[in-house]
This record gives sequence, C-alpha cells and structure tokens, in this order.
Amino acid sequence: RERFEFGGRDVASWFPRHMAKGLRQMRLALRRADCLVERSHIPLSGRNPALQEALGIRPHVLVLNKMDLADPRRQPVSAGARPGWGQRWSWAQSDSPVPVALQVVPMVARLVADSPRYHRAESSEHNILVIGVPNVGKSSLINSLRRLHLKKGKATAVGGEPGITKAVLSRIQVSEKPLMYLVDTPGVLPPRLGDVETGMKLALCGAICDHLVGEDIMADYLLYTLNKQQQFGYVQRYGLGQACDHIESLLKHVALTQGRTQKVKVLTGTGNVNMRMLNYPAAAYEFLRDFRAGRLGRVTLD
Repeated sequence: RERFEFGGRDVASWFPRHMAKGLRQMRLALRRADCLVERSHIPLSGRNPALQEALGIRPHVLVLNKMDLADPRRQPVSAGARPGWGQRWSWAQSDSPVPVALQVVPMVARLVADSPRYHRAESSEHNILVIGVPNVGKSSLINSLRRLHLKKGKATAVGGEPGITKAVLSRIQVSEKPLMYLVDTPGVLPPRLGDVETGMKLALCGAICDHLVGEDIMADYLLYTLNKQQQFGYVQRYGLGQACDHIESLLKHVALTQGRTQKVKVLTGTGNVNMRMLNYPAAAYEFLRDFRAGRLGRVTLD
C-alpha cells in the first residue's frame, strides 16, 4: 500500500478528561521548578506542543528512551538538532555508553547553574518537573534515579498502561549532592492532534489505551508501517512464506499457529451449538505486543 486509509476517524474521543486538569496543575507547579525533564518514546510525534507552550520558559532536558528498540538507520533527532523548546536545552538517550540515569542529574545541575533562577536564586536545592505524554516511563525514571543516587526503593507507582499517574505528586528526592527533587506529573496529550497518523503512532507506543483506538486498526497500521520501512521481521517471527499486505491473512496465520481461539455459541435449527473460532482480536494484540517488545526488529515510527 502506498498510503493508509484511516476512514475519517476522529481522534478526539481517544483522550481522557483528566489531562486538562493535569496541565493546569503543571502550570501551578512551574513556579517552583528550576528545570524540566521530558521523557519520550518517539522523537517527534511523542512530544506535546501544549507542554511547550505552557512550560517552555525553563531549561529543558529531553530523555529519549527505548532507543535499543529504535532503527539505528532512522535518527530524526540528533545531538546537533534543537528540539524547539526555548534556548536552554540538552538531551540524553538510553543507548549511550553512559546509562541515562547517570546522565540526567549532572546534566540538570549544569543547565540550572547556567540559567537565571529568579525568585529561587537563594535556594540550594533543585526542583525538577518530569513531563511527557502518557506511559513513557516518567515514574520509572524517577525511581531509577532514586535507586542509583540514594540507594532507596520505589517512590512512585509505575505500570504498563497509560494513566497510572493522574495528578501532580509531591516532591521526591533523587539526589543528595546536588540536593535534587523531582516531581512526577500525569501524562498529557494535546486536546486535538493535527492528524490521525500521529495519534496512531502514540497508540502503538502505548500512550493511548488500545481499546480506545481499536487493536484491529492499530495492527493494520503497524503492518503498513513495517512494510513501508521494509522491516520484515514479522515474516520470520510468524513463519510466513513472504511479506503480506493484508492484516486479515496475517492475523489468521497468527491465530492458527499460536492457538488463539474462542468459544462461540451458534444458534441452529436443532438448538445451540458451541464452536471454536479464530480469535482475531487476540492475534492483533499478540502482534502489537511483539512490536512493543522488539521481537519484530528495531523500528522507529517517525
């Protein structure tokens, strides 16, 4: 396929109401913040312009994670390219020889030292606001920094689905020297995306709940993207003879080979009959899960 047909889908229904409240809370917390740490899975589509508009007056660190799952041939963001969030920024990525948890604290300290702190000039402590779209690992980053620098356990809840953090939380200490506190925030998506394709990329990376978008359409878009980028790892993964362009045939093969079936009651002229049929939604979910775990190869959606 040369292009993907989205069928006039409206992405407005994909976004929970609590996100507007979260953005208001972040604006209030900004007065006490010295720096922003933004966590992102996708270098371009995974960033919320509304956060830039509301919070972009502070120094900024962009942390690109899951780089071990990204296609090394596709690097839309580089160390020499500004991400467009004001004048003072830096970035860290998880495939660096230095683990990202070791990069963040000294990077933040350097940015804060080189920037005006206004009403916080007399304070020796650093307050950092951790931001990003849902389910990109903001809470996990805080817990990692806390374990690394303070040898302390988990301080904030994490989960594999978007929406675990629903409000701006209290400060969490992550470092003694320099004295640094991080504030976890809820994931916030823009109230309306410019195009459905950006929303689909966010959904594939888990920033939007699967059931709000539909596992079937997500699996179809994923297949289209893999073929477009000539990423044919799924052919070997599922034992296909060749690449295919029709999601129905792929899901049928996955359901057959992996035993994804469901019991269905069929009403006949002689009464109800229980039959086992292929479970296409389960096969679609398996396809999505394999992609998110990197079992289909290294893929960058942007």
